[in-house]
Formats: sequence, structure tokens, C-alpha cells
Amino acid sequence: MATTTIKSLKVGNYVIIDGEPCKVLKINISKPGKHGAAKARVEAIGLIDNKKRQLLKPVDTNVEVPIILKKKAQVVSISGDTVQLMDLEDYSMFETTIPEELKGKLNTGNEIVYWKIGNKILLKE
Repeated sequence: MATTTIKSLKVGNYVIIDGEPCKVLKINISKPGKHGAAKARVEAIGLIDNKKRQLLKPVDTNVEVPIILKKKAQVVSISGDTVQLMDLEDYSMFETTIPEELKGKLNTGNEIVYWKIGNKILLKE
């Protein structure tokens, strides 16, 4: 995980909120008060669970940013809600659950893009 300050975040960036990788949807920065620093309210949506989350902190606070590896894999087998994939770079095999939006669209032998975020895997179209 890398770190950055809240003031350097932009809409569309990724940030860790409550231990979950999220995509920033909206950022509001308040003006500094007489005795305090400017505060930022960051609204984001979870990449894995699609839950909305908020972060309210001073703009100089460091936040964690996830390191996202975008890779390709080949579908080896499909068993119910689980798909077995083979990475096309290092030929490692792994299993993951099929997200709702991809059910019925995956076929054995097809290539698929996946994101590796820490130890979590997110399938993309």
C-alpha cells in the first residue's frame, strides 16, 4: 500500500477506507476556520462490495492508496459460482467467485482481465 495526502486525491482515484479499496466519487474541501485546518469530505464506493463510504479528515492527513495490478487470465474451468483461472504472465492457477454481472458470460478458454488488489481479486469485462 502506498500513501498520499487527502488534498492530492481527485475524483476517480482509489483510496482505502475502512480497510476496503474504494473509488473516489466526490471530494468537498471546506475553508480553514479561525482555529482549525481545512477539512475534506471524501465520498467513495467500494470496488469489491459496492458500498458507499465516507472519509472526513483534515486535508493534510495521509491516507492509504491501494496498489492495483491489472492482469489477464484464461478461464480454465467453471463450477457453479466459482471460476478457475490461469494467469497469462506467470501461468499460476487460482480460483475466485464469479460476480453477478459476469454470470453466464464466461466460457472455458476465454481471456478475462482481472485486478489484483492486495490479496483480493476483482474480475472485469
